Amino acid sequence: MTEPSDEDGVIMALIDRFEKQRLPRLKALKEQVDSGELLSAGDVEFLETIMHDAQLSKHLIDRHPEWHSFCSYVIHLYETITEKALDNEKSP
Repeated sequence: MTEPSDEDGVIMALIDRFEKQRLPRLKALKEQVDSGELLSAGDVEFLETIMHDAQLSKHLIDRHPEWHSFCSYVIHLYETITEKALDNEKSP
């Protein structure tokens, strides 16, 4: 059995924060755009923060393939929200 590394602790802290704080808001934003609503400036700022943080964490995730499917889910959710938000902006 391998010993947990410092990176494992960092990743678990990031995942915990994501699941408790960010995922609920992302799900709420998805419901919002799915119902045809627009994103506020604060919503867009939140999405930008998530992508910025993801870029900062990329080096960790690259070294831990066991988290790739989770990260793919998050990216897909982000893309779904932003694409639908853009569609909503274009709708009359």
